[in-house]
Amino acid sequence: MRNETKIESVKNQIWVVGGYGQVGQMICTQLGRSFPGKVWAAGTRMNRAEEFSRSTGGIVQPLQLDVRKAINPGMLQSVKLVIMCVDQTDTRFVEACAKAGTDYIDISANYDFLGQVERLHSKMQRSKATAMLSVGLSPGMTNLLVREAGTHMDQVDEADITVMLGLGEKHGKAAVEWTVDQMNAAYQVMKKGKPAEVVSFHDGKWIDFGADLGRRKAYRFNFSDQHVVARTLRIPTVSTRLCLDSRWMTRSMAIFKRIGLFSLLRIPSLRKGTVKAFGVIPGGEPMFAVKVDAMGWKKGKPVHVEQLLVGEREADATAAVAAAVAERMYRTELPQGVFHIEQCLSLQNIQEALRFPLRVTTKIT
Repeated sequence: MRNETKIESVKNQIWVVGGYGQVGQMICTQLGRSFPGKVWAAGTRMNRAEEFSRSTGGIVQPLQLDVRKAINPGMLQSVKLVIMCVDQTDTRFVEACAKAGTDYIDISANYDFLGQVERLHSKMQRSKATAMLSVGLSPGMTNLLVREAGTHMDQVDEADITVMLGLGEKHGKAAVEWTVDQMNAAYQVMKKGKPAEVVSFHDGKWIDFGADLGRRKAYRFNFSDQHVVARTLRIPTVSTRLCLDSRWMTRSMAIFKRIGLFSLLRIPSLRKGTVKAFGVIPGGEPMFAVKVDAMGWKKGKPVHVEQLLVGEREADATAAVAAAVAERMYRTELPQGVFHIEQCLSLQNIQEALRFPLRVTTKIT
């Protein structure tokens, strides 16, 4: 743990937990430009944090921190904002942030955990702090695109969110592990206002990704955005689906699911092998695409709003959005309590804050 004499009485530090990881490094680097010397890359391995700090010329500072262990809220007295880039199993660290009046951002896609954080709303309010959840690409930009689609209609009946990931991008180990663990998930979604049980990589649907990418078959996947926007934006039917830029790989995964191969991922050695295999699959591009199809009504007539976002490197987009939200939270006061991104910010707010706005096209029919 760092020397206590370094703690300042002013609340001006930003801690990025997992700050020397793939996405964490990009967030640290971007924020370090705006707030040099105030950004700390935190994690369990001090040597990795120090190595990364040196690579930034000391603009980002190193910090040893294990969020799985109890932390004294006093340690956070000089910390204005924490950005969480690692998965947690309980809310002890978030509760310490609440006690210390420290703002908190989480890029996790795990809805079970985000649901636990939601229950700290009154604690955050009491300490005049803000926790912002669903920050990144999916969840994050997906939530904002659904909110934006809703501005074009009087009533939204259904929102279909589809995420395409490029196999050419090398994702961090934690992200790959989470994806592999979700391949066999059974979960509930909202269908006509009622919970309905669905399973990952089932219920394929053809989605139009525009002229360049064409139509792709995508399958249900347990991203958190579908659970969140159904409630926060009051939409009766919401689903999120996933496909890969490789058609044959997406189709292969759907076949593996159908014949029951994914159930073998419960065996630790096979899970480990699958995680490794994802790192060496040939082909694909370092790209991503997000498509939102929202159906509803405008002046008594049915309307279909399509939002398409295409970009390069999903990890870069997640980091850019997280850094933009962090900068806004650091400089301005947002409502106090626990919120998902679409409850406090609009697509325009994020686009204005990004150094390179994301390419979003809208089609209304």
